[in-house]
Amino acid sequence: MVNIRSCFKVLLLSGLFLQAACSSSSTSQSELKANQETVAQIENNFKDAAAQYKVLMSRLPEGRFPKTYFADKDELETSGSDWWVSGFYPGTLLYLYEETGDKQLYKEAERIMQLLEKEQYNTTTHDLGFMMFCSFGNANRIAPKPEYKEVLLNSARSLASRFDPKVGAIRSWDSNASDYLVIIDNMMNLELLFWATQVTGDSSFYNIAVTHANTTIKNHFRPDYSSYHVINYNPATGAVQQKRTAQGAADESAWARGQAWGLYGYTATYRATRDKKYLEQAKHIADFILNHPNLPADKIPYWDFNAPDIPNALRDVSAGAIMASAFLELSQYTDKDSSKKYHDTAETIIKNLSTDKYKAAPGTNGGFILTHSVGHIPQGTEVDVPLTYADYYFVEAMKRYKELGEKPM
Repeated sequence: MVNIRSCFKVLLLSGLFLQAACSSSSTSQSELKANQETVAQIENNFKDAAAQYKVLMSRLPEGRFPKTYFADKDELETSGSDWWVSGFYPGTLLYLYEETGDKQLYKEAERIMQLLEKEQYNTTTHDLGFMMFCSFGNANRIAPKPEYKEVLLNSARSLASRFDPKVGAIRSWDSNASDYLVIIDNMMNLELLFWATQVTGDSSFYNIAVTHANTTIKNHFRPDYSSYHVINYNPATGAVQQKRTAQGAADESAWARGQAWGLYGYTATYRATRDKKYLEQAKHIADFILNHPNLPADKIPYWDFNAPDIPNALRDVSAGAIMASAFLELSQYTDKDSSKKYHDTAETIIKNLSTDKYKAAPGTNGGFILTHSVGHIPQGTEVDVPLTYADYYFVEAMKRYKELGEKPM
């Protein structure tokens, strides 16, 4: 609270302080108005998104999960429950249910999670954080059930089975016996392990997660804090054999979504551990992104920060949405100036993703919320299309922004 007596004494000393105080008050009111306008836009986005997901729901074949949509063919591309994006559809439905109260969305989330449940025993993928924590994790947070908890714990056990102490990391992709592949995306799956320790008291999950995070800091990042996409370790010795990309423009380029995964992953790891080295890592990644000369003014990144055809390169809305959500959380852990910078960046991204340039018109886009994401340009798959995880992190970012605005100052 402001000390009125002290302020009065200061004002008597100089009228300049009164001018400064009025200016500060005017700035605060301006910022408050801007925040209210953004929240109003977000509320409208939630309404539109709920309607869009009912369109998507109506088009989804039985037993399938949405991946993307090709407007030129009016074709919805789907996957089975074992594909890495399967958890985002129920996760988005649950977020939208929280914001709109629409029980039809919750019912659909429950239906699709019944199909996803069996993946709790899947030990062939590192993506169980994406698949199970974005879905069952949110479901358990909203309405805790013993069966949700059991699914999540079994999922954590399956994920932990892919950890090798010699390498000090969780294997990402299965490959030749002489390779041990770890991708930066894998940082996103650690939340599931941290949750498992919190719930059970079993520190083995926590130890695996921090060991993986430490190994990733050591080997995935360049001096400028950009990250490689793929590190290939020697499974016998744990030594690094190769640093390369799979989805980026080049081995030494900064694939945009990879930078977003790192930013989000280390912010979440700091939340779980309160170890300052993870906060510092997240801040370094944030500085790389925000200070990069190829970051566009609207803060929606090109698909790779070193794409050869910038400024004509495609944007990746999914990377922007992930960054927005991560920046909002990171803003809660830093000093005032950094907090404002991160918060304002997230707000800029949300505002721009809310425009016709990136947000689909109602009833279009196959039911997806956002357009212009990039999946895998080197393979020529999912290029300049909607993606289910872009929607998920956009909705999450908006939810976080709104909740921050509702917190008492």
